[in-house]
Amino acid sequence: MCTCIDFQTKDHYFGRNLDLEYRFGEKVVITPENYRLELKNGSSFCTKYAMIGMASVKDCYPLYAEATNEKGLSMAGLNFPNSACFCTPKESRINLCPHELIPYFLGLYATVSELRPILADLNITDRSLVPDLPVATLHWMISDHTECIILEQMEDGLKVYDNPVGILTNDPPFNYQLTHLNSYMNLSPSYGENKFSSKLNLKQYGMGMGAIGLPGDASPTSRFVRAAFSKCNSVCPEDEETSVTQFFHILDSVSVVKGTTLTKDGLDELTLYSCCMNTTRGIYYYKTYNNSQITAIRMTPKEKCRKTLSVYELIDRQQVRYLN
Repeated sequence: MCTCIDFQTKDHYFGRNLDLEYRFGEKVVITPENYRLELKNGSSFCTKYAMIGMASVKDCYPLYAEATNEKGLSMAGLNFPNSACFCTPKESRINLCPHELIPYFLGLYATVSELRPILADLNITDRSLVPDLPVATLHWMISDHTECIILEQMEDGLKVYDNPVGILTNDPPFNYQLTHLNSYMNLSPSYGENKFSSKLNLKQYGMGMGAIGLPGDASPTSRFVRAAFSKCNSVCPEDEETSVTQFFHILDSVSVVKGTTLTKDGLDELTLYSCCMNTTRGIYYYKTYNNSQITAIRMTPKEKCRKTLSVYELIDRQQVRYLN
C-alpha cells in the first residue's frame, strides 16, 4: 500500500508514503546527467537530466520507487497487484519494463506535455532487472508544476488519466477512485450544520463534525478519500518550511501504524518512510517510521555532473533534541 501526493504552493512538491511489510534496501540516490542505463529491450540511453529519489541499487542500476528530475518532472510507482497486466515485447512499440519507467522518463523528459506523445506507443513488459527479482505490479503518478497524470496498464490496454486531485493510492483502478469521491461530496471542514431535521434542535458538540463519514481505515479507497480531503482543504503559506511541514501533515493523515494492518501472511505493513520533494529546487526530504525528524538532501550541481550514482544511507534511528 502507498499514498502519493502532488502539492503546489509557491514551489511544486511531490511525494508519498511507502507502506510495506519489508525493507528493500532503500536509499536516497542521485543519478547524474549523462549516466548510461541498459534496457531489457537491448538498447541503452544516457540520461539528459539528473534525478533524485528513493531507490535500491542493483549492479549500479537505480530501482526508483519515486524521484524528481532537475526540470521538476516527478514520478512514483505504487502497488497495483490486482489490476496491473504487463505484456511480452511487441515490435514497433516502446518496450520498457516497470523498473525502467522512472529513470527513462525522468532521464529524458522535462514535462508531462513533452512525455505524453510517447505514451501512445508504450508497452510495459513483464521482465525484471535480474531473474531473482520479481516483476513489480505497479501503476504510476507523473506530474510537473502544471499537470498530473496516472499511468495504468491493465488487461484491456494502457490507460492514461488526467488527475485533477493529485492523489494516488492502490487498487482499484484510478477511474473508480475518482468516481468514488462523489460519495463524499457532503463532507466539509466547516462547522457542523443541522441538516437532519428542522424539527430537532441538533447542535454540534465538538469540532470537525462537518467531516463525519470521512473514512479512517487503511484501505486504498479510504486513504484516497482521506488524502484528497486533507489536501484539497489544506491552508498553507507559501514559504518552504511551512509548505514542507504541511505536506508531511497531509501524509501523516494516511500513514499506517505498525500492528494495525496485517498482510494475509500475518506480517505488519507500515509506513516505512514518507518523502516530500521540492521539485522546483531539487530537494528530497524524508522521515522514516523509526525516525520522525525530517532529513533533507539537495541535488547539487556537483552531483549532477558526477560519473557515478550518489547514494545516501537513511538515518533510521530516532533523533531526539534534549533541551536540558
